[in-house]
Amino acid sequence: MKSTERNFIRRLKRKKEDAIEYVVDAYLPFVKAVVYKVLGSLQTEADMDECISDVFLAVWENSDQFEGEAADFKKWICMVAKYKAIDQYRRMEKRKTREQGMDDMSFISDSNAVGDLLAKEEQEELLVAMSKLNEVDRDIFTMKYFLDMSNSEIADSLCVTKAAIDNRLYRGKKQLSLLIKSEWKEECI
Repeated sequence: MKSTERNFIRRLKRKKEDAIEYVVDAYLPFVKAVVYKVLGSLQTEADMDECISDVFLAVWENSDQFEGEAADFKKWICMVAKYKAIDQYRRMEKRKTREQGMDDMSFISDSNAVGDLLAKEEQEELLVAMSKLNEVDRDIFTMKYFLDMSNSEIADSLCVTKAAIDNRLYRGKKQLSLLIKSEWKEECI
């Protein structure tokens, strides 16, 4: 059975993948509009795409909390997008504040070196986690975050739909998040 306008909510609550594909296809323009409106020109394209992926991941994970008809779903997903974008905005502001604070530290002679070191550590941590993904997902993440390719370009190069790339990215982010969190717990023990 395929998700349609009439049954996608029921199928989404049952965690059917075709339902989230339907949601991405049907509601991506609305989600993008909300995210772009909240974040404005302050964010990079990658930050915007990440926020949009986070919205669809939240919809997937919290679909059982939605109560209402298909007509109410648009309002609900737009609210999810708004709050995810606000969270992203706050994170970016905190990061800027931290970076400015690091620039003001007189005891660090070269703040660029510290920033480069932190970025390199984060990149290495991400690469280790990515190595645990399957080959296709690893290729998609490499193209997206290391080669700065758009989701459409990745879809064209792999001969799949953009929706498939969007789905693999948000599922992969979820998997990477779990992998990195488990490694952090092991390091803290």
